[in-house]
Amino acid sequence: MVNHIVMWNFNSELTEEERREAGKKIRRMLLHVAEVAKGVFSLQVYTNELASSNRDIALISRFESLEDLAAYQLHPEHVKAASYIKTVACERTCFDYVDAD
Repeated sequence: MVNHIVMWNFNSELTEEERREAGKKIRRMLLHVAEVAKGVFSLQVYTNELASSNRDIALISRFESLEDLAAYQLHPEHVKAASYIKTVACERTCFDYVDAD
């Protein structure tokens, strides 16, 4: 399994309401990608609700293979989601790894 974790902060100029709405939209868009892209084993999107976190939103996903992760990243619906995310979020952090089985 290939694990793909991405985290962002919302742009500082967004109001709390805009952050909530952006979080809902990002979640909706990425869950849709999981439905239509091949090889997505699991995908969750979380928005920060704890003061101990230093990122506002996180994507935690798993793929059957590196090829499936690459296909997901190139899928037109993912490209559309990524384009939207870039308008409302910044400070992207990504960590990919393969399970050591």
